[in-house]
Amino acid sequence: MSKYIHSLSTGILLSALSLAGISGCSSDDTAETENALLKEVITDYADVVLLNYQDALSKAQNMQTAVNNLVSAPSEANLTAAKDAWLAAREPYGQSEAFRFYGGPIDDEDGPEGEMNSWPLDESYIDYVEVASNGDNPADNDGTNIINSTETFPVIDKALISSLNEQGSETNISAGYHAIEFLLWGQDKSEGPGGGTRPYTDYVTDGTGTADNQERRAQYLQAVTELLVDDLQSLVNEWQEGGAYRSFFTSEEQLTSSLERIFNSLGKLSKGELAGERMFVAYDLRSKEDEHSCFSDNTHRDIVNNALGMQNVYLGRYDTMQGKSIYDLVAFRNQALADELAGMIATSVSSAEAIQAPFDQEFLAEPGRTRILTTINALRAQGDKVAEAAALFGYTVNPEDI
Repeated sequence: MSKYIHSLSTGILLSALSLAGISGCSSDDTAETENALLKEVITDYADVVLLNYQDALSKAQNMQTAVNNLVSAPSEANLTAAKDAWLAAREPYGQSEAFRFYGGPIDDEDGPEGEMNSWPLDESYIDYVEVASNGDNPADNDGTNIINSTETFPVIDKALISSLNEQGSETNISAGYHAIEFLLWGQDKSEGPGGGTRPYTDYVTDGTGTADNQERRAQYLQAVTELLVDDLQSLVNEWQEGGAYRSFFTSEEQLTSSLERIFNSLGKLSKGELAGERMFVAYDLRSKEDEHSCFSDNTHRDIVNNALGMQNVYLGRYDTMQGKSIYDLVAFRNQALADELAGMIATSVSSAEAIQAPFDQEFLAEPGRTRILTTINALRAQGDKVAEAAALFGYTVNPEDI
Protein backbone atom coordinates (compact mmCIF):
# COMPACT_ATOMS: atom_id res chain seq x y z
CA MET A 1 0.00 0.00 0.00
CA SER A 2 1.35 3.43 -0.90
CA LYS A 3 2.34 5.65 1.99
CA TYR A 4 2.82 8.80 -0.04
CA ILE A 5 1.02 11.84 1.20
CA HIS A 6 -2.55 12.56 0.22
CA SER A 7 -4.92 15.30 1.27
CA LEU A 8 -7.06 15.11 4.38
CA SER A 9 -10.16 15.35 2.20
CA THR A 10 -9.09 12.20 0.35
CA GLY A 11 -8.60 10.44 3.67
CA ILE A 12 -12.08 11.49 4.81
CA LEU A 13 -13.62 10.20 1.58
CA LEU A 14 -11.85 6.86 1.83
CA SER A 15 -12.96 6.43 5.43
CA ALA A 16 -16.54 7.23 4.51
CA LEU A 17 -16.45 4.70 1.66
CA SER A 18 -14.93 2.11 3.97
CA LEU A 19 -17.72 2.60 6.47
CA ALA A 20 -20.33 2.36 3.74
CA GLY A 21 -18.77 -0.84 2.47
CA ILE A 22 -19.11 -2.66 5.78
CA SER A 23 -22.55 -1.37 6.70
CA GLY A 24 -24.19 -4.66 5.74
CA CYS A 25 -21.54 -6.88 7.35
CA SER A 26 -21.87 -8.83 10.54
CA SER A 27 -20.41 -7.53 13.79
CA ASP A 28 -17.66 -10.16 13.52
CA ASP A 29 -16.71 -8.83 10.09
CA THR A 30 -16.73 -5.27 11.44
CA ALA A 31 -14.47 -6.22 14.35
CA GLU A 32 -12.11 -8.05 12.03
CA THR A 33 -11.93 -5.06 9.70
CA GLU A 34 -11.28 -2.69 12.59
CA ASN A 35 -8.61 -4.95 14.09
CA ALA A 36 -6.80 -5.07 10.75
CA LEU A 37 -6.99 -1.28 10.58
CA LEU A 38 -5.69 -0.98 14.15
CA LYS A 39 -2.65 -3.10 13.32
CA GLU A 40 -1.90 -0.94 10.30
CA VAL A 41 -2.34 2.27 12.31
CA ILE A 42 0.08 1.13 15.03
CA THR A 43 2.68 -0.02 12.50
CA ASP A 44 2.42 3.21 10.53
CA TYR A 45 2.64 5.24 13.74
CA ALA A 46 5.93 3.46 14.49
CA ASP A 47 7.13 4.46 11.01
CA VAL A 48 6.21 8.10 11.71
CA VAL A 49 8.15 7.98 14.98
CA LEU A 50 11.20 6.46 13.31
CA LEU A 51 11.25 8.95 10.44
CA ASN A 52 10.89 11.85 12.85
CA TYR A 53 13.71 10.67 15.12
CA GLN A 54 15.95 9.93 12.12
CA ASP A 55 15.37 13.48 10.93
CA ALA A 56 16.13 14.86 14.40
CA LEU A 57 19.32 12.79 14.56
CA SER A 58 20.47 13.93 11.12
CA LYS A 59 19.90 17.59 11.98
CA ALA A 60 21.72 17.14 15.32
CA GLN A 61 24.68 15.60 13.50
CA ASN A 62 24.74 18.64 11.20
CA MET A 63 24.77 20.81 14.32
CA GLN A 64 27.64 18.74 15.72
CA THR A 65 29.66 19.45 12.58
CA ALA A 66 28.95 23.17 12.90
CA VAL A 67 29.92 23.12 16.58
CA ASN A 68 33.20 21.38 15.77
CA ASN A 69 33.89 24.01 13.11
CA LEU A 70 33.25 26.78 15.63
CA VAL A 71 35.57 25.24 18.20
CA SER A 72 38.37 24.58 15.72
CA ALA A 73 38.13 28.04 14.13
CA PRO A 74 36.17 30.53 16.27
CA SER A 75 34.67 33.32 14.19
CA GLU A 76 31.47 35.27 13.88
CA ALA A 77 30.58 33.33 10.75
CA ASN A 78 31.12 29.95 12.40
CA LEU A 79 29.15 30.98 15.48
CA THR A 80 26.27 32.06 13.24
CA ALA A 81 26.46 28.76 11.35
CA ALA A 82 26.30 26.81 14.62
CA LYS A 83 23.28 28.84 15.74
CA ASP A 84 21.53 28.23 12.42
CA ALA A 85 22.23 24.52 12.76
CA TRP A 86 20.75 24.53 16.28
CA LEU A 87 17.60 26.24 15.00
CA ALA A 88 17.29 23.66 12.21
CA ALA A 89 17.79 20.82 14.68
CA ARG A 90 14.96 22.07 16.87
CA GLU A 91 12.38 21.77 14.09
CA PRO A 92 12.13 17.95 13.91
CA TYR A 93 12.76 17.47 17.61
CA GLY A 94 9.85 19.75 18.50
CA GLN A 95 7.55 17.59 16.39
CA SER A 96 8.86 14.42 18.03
CA GLU A 97 7.51 15.50 21.40
CA ALA A 98 4.16 14.09 20.30
CA PHE A 99 5.67 10.67 21.18
CA ARG A 100 5.93 11.38 24.90
CA PHE A 101 3.80 10.82 28.02
CA TYR A 102 3.33 7.07 27.84
CA GLY A 103 6.55 5.62 29.21
CA GLY A 104 8.18 5.00 25.84
CA PRO A 105 11.94 5.09 25.21
CA ILE A 106 12.05 8.88 25.37
CA ASP A 107 10.63 9.28 28.87
CA ASP A 108 10.44 5.96 30.68
CA GLU A 109 12.39 5.72 33.95
CA ASP A 110 15.64 5.27 32.00
CA GLY A 111 14.70 7.55 29.10
CA PRO A 112 16.94 10.43 27.96
CA GLU A 113 14.27 13.17 27.76
CA GLY A 114 15.53 14.76 30.97
CA GLU A 115 18.99 15.30 29.54
CA MET A 116 17.72 16.28 26.10
CA ASN A 117 15.06 18.96 26.58
CA SER A 118 14.74 19.95 30.25
CA TRP A 119 13.99 23.59 31.00
CA PRO A 120 13.91 26.23 32.39
CA LEU A 121 17.69 26.18 32.70
CA ASP A 122 19.70 27.96 35.38
CA GLU A 123 22.50 29.17 33.15
CA SER A 124 24.68 30.02 36.15
CA TYR A 125 25.01 26.27 36.74
CA ILE A 126 26.96 25.88 33.49
CA ASP A 127 28.89 29.10 32.86
CA TYR A 128 29.36 32.71 33.82
CA VAL A 129 26.36 35.06 33.94
CA GLU A 130 26.21 38.83 34.03
CA VAL A 131 22.68 39.43 35.33
CA ALA A 132 20.40 37.45 37.65
CA SER A 133 19.35 34.11 36.17
CA ASN A 134 16.96 31.32 37.14
CA GLY A 135 19.35 30.49 39.94
CA ASP A 136 22.15 32.52 41.50
CA ASN A 137 23.00 36.16 41.13
CA PRO A 138 26.26 36.86 39.27
CA ALA A 139 28.05 37.87 42.48
CA ASP A 140 27.41 34.40 43.93
CA ASN A 141 28.38 32.60 40.72
CA ASP A 142 32.03 33.47 40.15
CA GLY A 143 34.02 30.26 39.90
CA THR A 144 31.17 28.04 41.06
CA ASN A 145 29.74 26.87 37.73
CA ILE A 146 30.87 23.75 35.90
CA ILE A 147 33.02 25.41 33.24
CA ASN A 148 34.86 27.68 35.66
CA SER A 149 35.23 25.15 38.50
CA THR A 150 38.56 23.82 37.30
CA GLU A 151 39.51 22.04 40.51
CA THR A 152 36.10 20.51 41.22
CA PHE A 153 35.64 19.35 37.63
CA PRO A 154 39.12 18.97 36.13
CA VAL A 155 37.84 16.95 33.16
CA ILE A 156 34.77 17.94 31.16
CA ASP A 157 33.26 15.08 29.18
CA LYS A 158 29.91 13.46 28.37
CA ALA A 159 29.91 11.35 31.53
CA LEU A 160 30.38 14.39 33.76
CA ILE A 161 27.70 16.43 31.99
CA SER A 162 25.22 13.56 32.19
CA SER A 163 25.95 12.92 35.88
CA LEU A 164 25.43 16.58 36.81
CA ASN A 165 22.14 17.03 34.97
CA GLU A 166 19.42 18.19 37.43
CA GLN A 167 21.71 17.42 40.36
CA GLY A 168 20.48 19.30 43.43
CA SER A 169 17.74 21.22 41.62
CA GLU A 170 15.39 20.74 38.67
CA THR A 171 16.86 23.93 37.11
CA ASN A 172 20.43 22.61 37.42
CA ILE A 173 20.33 21.47 33.82
CA SER A 174 23.70 20.65 32.34
CA ALA A 175 22.69 18.77 29.18
CA GLY A 176 20.46 18.95 26.14
CA TYR A 177 19.28 21.39 23.51
CA HIS A 178 18.95 24.29 25.93
CA ALA A 179 22.44 23.86 27.38
CA ILE A 180 23.78 23.98 23.82
CA GLU A 181 21.53 26.97 23.12
CA PHE A 182 22.98 28.86 26.09
CA LEU A 183 26.55 28.05 25.08
CA LEU A 184 25.88 29.42 21.59
CA TRP A 185 23.72 32.46 22.34
CA GLY A 186 24.65 33.27 25.93
CA GLN A 187 22.42 34.81 28.54
CA ASP A 188 19.43 36.86 27.39
CA LYS A 189 20.07 40.15 29.22
CA SER A 190 17.66 42.33 27.26
CA GLU A 191 14.41 43.78 28.53
CA GLY A 192 13.16 44.22 24.98
CA PRO A 193 13.42 42.06 21.86
CA GLY A 194 16.57 40.07 21.27
CA GLY A 195 18.11 36.92 22.65
CA GLY A 196 21.58 36.26 23.99
CA THR A 197 24.65 38.00 22.63
CA ARG A 198 27.55 35.67 23.47
CA PRO A 199 30.63 36.71 21.45
CA TYR A 200 32.52 34.12 19.43
CA THR A 201 35.61 35.27 21.32
CA ASP A 202 34.39 33.24 24.31
CA TYR A 203 35.88 30.32 22.33
CA VAL A 204 39.14 31.97 21.24
CA THR A 205 42.08 30.27 22.97
CA ASP A 206 45.10 32.29 21.71
CA GLY A 207 45.09 34.65 24.68
CA THR A 208 42.80 37.26 23.12
CA GLY A 209 39.53 35.53 24.01
CA THR A 210 36.79 36.88 26.27
CA ALA A 211 35.72 35.30 29.57
CA ASP A 212 37.90 32.71 31.29
CA ASN A 213 38.40 29.04 30.45
CA GLN A 214 37.69 29.30 26.74
CA GLU A 215 39.13 25.83 26.09
CA ARG A 216 36.93 24.26 28.77
CA ARG A 217 33.90 26.05 27.32
CA ALA A 218 34.71 24.56 23.93
CA GLN A 219 35.14 21.10 25.46
CA TYR A 220 31.77 21.45 27.17
CA LEU A 221 30.02 22.54 23.98
CA GLN A 222 31.44 19.62 22.01
CA ALA A 223 30.71 17.06 24.72
CA VAL A 224 27.14 18.19 25.38
CA THR A 225 26.41 18.13 21.64
CA GLU A 226 27.86 14.64 21.31
CA LEU A 227 25.73 13.50 24.25
CA LEU A 228 22.60 14.80 22.52
CA VAL A 229 23.52 12.94 19.33
CA ASP A 230 24.06 9.75 21.36
CA ASP A 231 20.62 10.11 22.98
CA LEU A 232 18.90 10.63 19.64
CA GLN A 233 20.71 7.61 18.20
CA SER A 234 19.41 5.53 21.10
CA LEU A 235 15.84 6.54 20.21
CA VAL A 236 16.36 5.64 16.56
CA ASN A 237 17.71 2.26 17.66
CA GLU A 238 14.62 1.57 19.79
CA TRP A 239 12.15 2.43 17.01
CA GLN A 240 13.87 0.99 13.95
CA GLU A 241 12.79 -2.33 12.42
CA GLY A 242 13.74 -5.00 14.94
CA GLY A 243 14.31 -2.42 17.66
CA ALA A 244 13.33 -3.46 21.16
CA TYR A 245 10.60 -0.93 21.78
CA ARG A 246 9.16 -1.03 18.28
CA SER A 247 8.87 -4.82 18.52
CA PHE A 248 7.03 -4.46 21.83
CA PHE A 249 4.82 -1.56 20.72
CA THR A 250 3.66 -3.21 17.50
CA SER A 251 3.22 -6.74 18.86
CA GLU A 252 -0.24 -8.31 18.59
CA GLU A 253 -0.77 -8.37 22.36
CA GLN A 254 0.09 -4.65 22.67
CA LEU A 255 -2.02 -3.19 19.87
CA THR A 256 -4.89 -1.91 21.99
CA SER A 257 -2.55 -0.71 24.75
CA SER A 258 -0.44 1.10 22.16
CA LEU A 259 -3.53 2.85 20.85
CA GLU A 260 -4.24 4.03 24.39
CA ARG A 261 -0.65 5.26 24.67
CA ILE A 262 -1.05 7.36 21.54
CA PHE A 263 -4.28 8.95 22.79
CA ASN A 264 -2.61 9.75 26.11
CA SER A 265 0.32 11.35 24.35
CA LEU A 266 -1.88 13.57 22.18
CA GLY A 267 -4.16 14.62 25.02
CA LYS A 268 -1.43 15.40 27.54
CA LEU A 269 0.84 17.28 25.15
CA SER A 270 -2.15 19.30 23.93
CA LYS A 271 -3.56 20.50 27.22
CA GLY A 272 -1.31 19.87 30.21
CA GLU A 273 2.12 20.34 28.64
CA LEU A 274 1.91 22.73 25.68
CA ALA A 275 -1.12 24.83 26.64
CA GLY A 276 -0.22 24.69 30.33
CA GLU A 277 3.45 24.33 31.23
CA ARG A 278 4.95 25.71 28.04
CA MET A 279 2.58 28.56 27.26
CA PHE A 280 0.25 29.57 30.09
CA VAL A 281 2.95 29.85 32.77
CA ALA A 282 5.04 32.33 30.76
CA TYR A 283 1.89 34.09 29.54
CA ASP A 284 0.46 34.40 33.05
CA LEU A 285 3.69 35.52 34.71
CA ARG A 286 4.96 37.54 31.73
CA SER A 287 8.26 35.80 32.41
CA LYS A 288 10.95 35.19 29.82
CA GLU A 289 12.67 32.86 32.29
CA ASP A 290 9.68 30.54 31.85
CA GLU A 291 9.68 30.45 28.05
CA HIS A 292 11.05 27.39 26.37
CA SER A 293 13.91 28.71 24.23
CA CYS A 294 14.73 31.99 25.92
CA PHE A 295 18.38 32.37 24.84
CA SER A 296 17.64 32.13 21.10
CA ASP A 297 14.13 33.62 21.13
CA ASN A 298 12.94 30.50 19.31
CA THR A 299 9.97 29.71 21.57
CA HIS A 300 7.41 30.56 18.88
CA ARG A 301 8.83 27.74 16.73
CA ASP A 302 8.81 25.31 19.66
CA ILE A 303 5.06 25.91 19.98
CA VAL A 304 4.39 25.50 16.27
CA ASN A 305 6.43 22.30 16.01
CA ASN A 306 4.71 20.71 19.02
CA ALA A 307 1.37 21.48 17.37
CA LEU A 308 2.58 20.08 14.03
CA GLY A 309 3.82 16.94 15.76
CA MET A 310 0.34 16.23 17.10
CA GLN A 311 -1.14 16.82 13.67
CA ASN A 312 1.41 14.39 12.18
CA VAL A 313 0.36 11.71 14.65
CA TYR A 314 -3.35 12.23 14.20
CA LEU A 315 -3.08 12.11 10.41
CA GLY A 316 -0.39 9.40 10.27
CA ARG A 317 2.23 11.36 8.36
CA TYR A 318 5.78 12.67 8.37
CA ASP A 319 7.32 14.56 5.48
CA THR A 320 6.22 12.61 2.35
CA MET A 321 5.12 9.49 4.24
CA GLN A 322 1.38 8.97 4.72
CA GLY A 323 0.01 5.96 6.52
CA LYS A 324 -3.14 4.84 8.27
CA SER A 325 -3.85 7.03 11.23
CA ILE A 326 -5.69 7.71 14.42
CA TYR A 327 -8.04 9.78 12.28
CA ASP A 328 -8.95 6.66 10.30
CA LEU A 329 -9.67 4.65 13.45
CA VAL A 330 -11.82 7.36 15.01
CA ALA A 331 -13.65 7.79 11.70
CA PHE A 332 -14.36 4.06 11.61
CA ARG A 333 -16.46 4.54 14.74
CA ASN A 334 -17.56 8.17 14.48
CA GLN A 335 -16.89 10.09 11.27
CA ALA A 336 -18.20 13.40 12.61
CA LEU A 337 -15.97 13.25 15.70
CA ALA A 338 -12.93 12.35 13.58
CA ASP A 339 -13.50 15.35 11.33
CA GLU A 340 -14.20 17.66 14.26
CA LEU A 341 -10.92 16.73 15.94
CA ALA A 342 -9.02 17.09 12.65
CA GLY A 343 -10.45 20.59 12.32
CA MET A 344 -9.53 21.50 15.89
CA ILE A 345 -5.95 20.32 15.37
CA ALA A 346 -5.71 22.36 12.17
CA THR A 347 -6.99 25.38 14.10
CA SER A 348 -4.41 24.95 16.86
CA VAL A 349 -1.62 24.75 14.28
CA SER A 350 -2.77 27.90 12.49
CA SER A 351 -3.23 29.71 15.81
CA ALA A 352 0.29 28.73 16.87
CA GLU A 353 1.67 29.96 13.54
CA ALA A 354 -0.03 33.32 14.12
CA ILE A 355 2.00 33.96 17.30
CA GLN A 356 4.66 36.51 16.48
CA ALA A 357 8.31 36.35 17.47
CA PRO A 358 9.76 36.93 19.93
CA PHE A 359 7.44 35.16 22.35
CA ASP A 360 8.84 37.11 25.33
CA GLN A 361 7.51 40.33 23.78
CA GLU A 362 4.28 38.79 22.51
CA PHE A 363 3.05 37.97 26.02
CA LEU A 364 3.64 41.49 27.38
CA ALA A 365 0.81 43.39 25.69
CA GLU A 366 -2.07 43.24 23.22
CA PRO A 367 -2.59 42.03 20.58
CA GLY A 368 0.10 39.45 21.29
CA ARG A 369 -1.52 38.24 24.48
CA THR A 370 -4.74 37.58 22.61
CA ARG A 371 -2.90 35.54 19.98
CA ILE A 372 -1.24 33.44 22.68
CA LEU A 373 -4.44 32.94 24.68
CA THR A 374 -6.32 31.97 21.51
CA THR A 375 -3.75 29.22 20.94
CA ILE A 376 -3.85 28.11 24.57
CA ASN A 377 -7.64 27.81 24.46
CA ALA A 378 -7.52 25.93 21.14
CA LEU A 379 -5.02 23.44 22.59
CA ARG A 380 -7.06 22.99 25.76
CA ALA A 381 -10.20 22.24 23.76
CA GLN A 382 -8.19 19.93 21.52
CA GLY A 383 -6.95 17.96 24.54
CA ASP A 384 -10.49 17.51 25.79
CA LYS A 385 -11.62 16.37 22.34
CA VAL A 386 -8.78 13.83 22.23
CA ALA A 387 -10.13 12.44 25.52
CA GLU A 388 -13.58 12.21 23.95
CA ALA A 389 -12.18 10.31 20.98
CA ALA A 390 -10.26 7.97 23.29
CA ALA A 391 -13.49 7.22 25.16
CA LEU A 392 -14.89 5.72 21.94
CA PHE A 393 -12.45 2.85 22.52
CA GLY A 394 -13.00 2.60 26.27
CA TYR A 395 -9.94 4.59 27.32
CA THR A 396 -9.89 7.26 30.00
CA VAL A 397 -7.47 10.08 29.16
CA ASN A 398 -6.85 12.97 31.54
CA PRO A 399 -5.20 15.57 29.29
CA GLU A 400 -4.15 17.74 32.24
CA ASP A 401 -2.20 14.95 33.92
CA ILE A 402 1.39 15.19 32.72
